[in-house]
Amino acid sequence: MANIKKVTLKNGETRYELSVYLGVDPHTRKKKKTKRRFKTLKEAKLAHAQLKLEVHSKGVNSINNYTFKDVYELWMANHQNEVRGTTLANKKSKFKARILPKFGHIKIKDIKPFYCQKVVNEWAKELKTIQDYTIQANLVFKFAIKMEFIEKNPMEFVVIPRNKEENYYTEPFKNFLTKEELKQFMKILEEEGNTQYTCLFRVLAFCGLRKGEALALHWSDIDWDNKTININKTTAWVNKKMILQPPKTKDSIRIISVDSKTLKLFKRWKKEQVDFYKQFGFEVTNDKNQPIFSRYVHKRNTMDYMREATPNDILTHFYERHPGLKEITIHGFRHTHASLLFESGANPKDVQARLGHSDIQTTMNIYTHVTNSSRERVATLFNDFMDEN
Repeated sequence: MANIKKVTLKNGETRYELSVYLGVDPHTRKKKKTKRRFKTLKEAKLAHAQLKLEVHSKGVNSINNYTFKDVYELWMANHQNEVRGTTLANKKSKFKARILPKFGHIKIKDIKPFYCQKVVNEWAKELKTIQDYTIQANLVFKFAIKMEFIEKNPMEFVVIPRNKEENYYTEPFKNFLTKEELKQFMKILEEEGNTQYTCLFRVLAFCGLRKGEALALHWSDIDWDNKTININKTTAWVNKKMILQPPKTKDSIRIISVDSKTLKLFKRWKKEQVDFYKQFGFEVTNDKNQPIFSRYVHKRNTMDYMREATPNDILTHFYERHPGLKEITIHGFRHTHASLLFESGANPKDVQARLGHSDIQTTMNIYTHVTNSSRERVATLFNDFMDEN
């Protein structure tokens, strides 16, 4: 028998408490019961169904013999509804590649802190970054505690090994361009004559879009009269396929103003794209479903969205052709946009809205760096103030 009741905690939050009578343990002759709490009624009902199935197929004592993989699968059944497709695919990949091979076959109650530390040390020798692997494994252990499979989290006090090189000071990589460096970059890129590529990097640097947001743009997202772009989707690579999905957060859905030069470049590319499609026997007939940044897929004889790797490849080859230029990453153009916004005098709230950050702290944490000219201006303002009579 099972009973689910609504419980109100001291802080006012609601929980759903599942009490289940599991039957009589054939070895000890004692009655088996379990009691667990969940945030939602749906989670409680799912856990009850899973327990019934487990007891029916493996016996009452089986709930004390879950392996790490068993608990991972129970956790994932709930967790997969809470994250986006790309995040879910990334998590599953980490578990499949590194976490389950180390923990999956072991009964979760038998996993000790010493073994967890040993695994983390091994990861540290193989990988540059192991933080997320420990975080993901930790989530399964925390779930196991909630389910009362274990009492303590063996991953809780694991120490992340530090690379010896981290003890030495290194000049931080400044992943953004100054105003002059950006002008030089765009001038050379435009002189090379590929309007689509020029348009793409103009959007990244002058509008601050994430790469996926830029690649997901359709011509219908541009309001030519009001000089705005409607950012309402992003591309993602899931199960070896390009898909469209909602942006990173609800605040990433935004409408931003666009300068006249960028719009003029868009119009030029729109006309050239029609001719580009005609070369392969295609016509652009519907702005709503027509991606701005596109490619011809020879194997399928179709037109499709530009591959997510293409902007990175374009940038790599550009720097190879023009050695000596300041090199940044694709995401560095978004950093550049933010830096120049701050330098131009924009306030943090305006920058937050334009970039689509859900939290102002994210804006401030990531973009507190300013260019040298901004630092000099601040110093000059202070000196002028102090020199006043």
